[in-house]
Amino acid sequence: MLGGVFCVKKTVLMFSLFALIIISGCTTTEIQEGAVSDTGESGQTFRILHIMSYHSPWKWTDDQLSGFKDGLGDLDAEYEIYQMDTKRRSSEEWKIQAGEEAMELIGSWKPDLIYTNDDNAQIYVMKYYVNSSIPHVFSAVNSDPGVYGYSGSTNVAGVMEQEHFVETVNLLKEIVPGVKKIGVVIDEGATWPAVVDRMKEKSAESFPDIEFVGWEEPIDTFEEFRQKMNDYQTTVDAVALLGIFTFGDENGTNVPYEDVLQWVAENSQLPDFSYWEDRISYGTLCAVTVSGYEQGLAAGRVARGILAEGKSPSGYPFEATVRGRPVISLARANKLGISISSDVLLTAGVVEQFEWEK
Repeated sequence: MLGGVFCVKKTVLMFSLFALIIISGCTTTEIQEGAVSDTGESGQTFRILHIMSYHSPWKWTDDQLSGFKDGLGDLDAEYEIYQMDTKRRSSEEWKIQAGEEAMELIGSWKPDLIYTNDDNAQIYVMKYYVNSSIPHVFSAVNSDPGVYGYSGSTNVAGVMEQEHFVETVNLLKEIVPGVKKIGVVIDEGATWPAVVDRMKEKSAESFPDIEFVGWEEPIDTFEEFRQKMNDYQTTVDAVALLGIFTFGDENGTNVPYEDVLQWVAENSQLPDFSYWEDRISYGTLCAVTVSGYEQGLAAGRVARGILAEGKSPSGYPFEATVRGRPVISLARANKLGISISSDVLLTAGVVEQFEWEK
């Protein structure tokens, strides 16, 4: 522990009837043993440390881990799961502390492979393990791997996250023709600079008739966000709701993203979009979603190749998953008075009710 301050929850699940649970706070470490396999060639149980940039339960992170386990297949694996919790606790002091705790765990638990997801785990932990003896597989990383020193490294492989920007804006235009100006919302998170850069690059070619504003202006507080949304009501035709996780309230505590999205659904008259399915349940109008499961599945298959087949991490190219799924909030469309054609609805997943009304 770091001076006795950092909070850890550790759950050990073994093939007995006993479970040891130590709970204190909200950052979590968990060990769980995988199912016994008769098909593993070596009979080895691999120790896999999974470092989440964020937290669980949350669909994005949970789907990635589920996909990873499926990609790993029938290999025996013992997982230790560490939650950095940097969406809900986004101060620099916390991120550094969480990173130090994760590094301490790497040294004490001595995993056979480290699986990480999202960018903060790279920034505060894994960039310090480039070319180490421990194989590292990541998923859902937005920044160029070279930023973290991964290009040409001997021990790192992974799956890039790239949003379905063109497909999502085209879906928006099918729902709301005539969109000419889109306001972008981002917070201070490490994810968004790379996302914005890709959007800028693609918008010039794919949407020369649409003006995008606000993507150079990260928002810090919930009050600032509400003011920005109120300003957008009369200045843009639609909103790209991207970074919405680190808006501080009057006490400096991050407002839960679910509350942010509910406020938008109840106060904004503008159609909006994002790239992740969980946003649609909380009122965002539409998205062609990035699949967390597909991200994890691809990473799990890479990890299997490394552990079971002896492949070198450096032999795997850094590639993004390509499958996207259109999803529409019919509840939000109805609230906005938007009629969506049956042709569009038949090709999309449809959310008929706001999450908070269930």
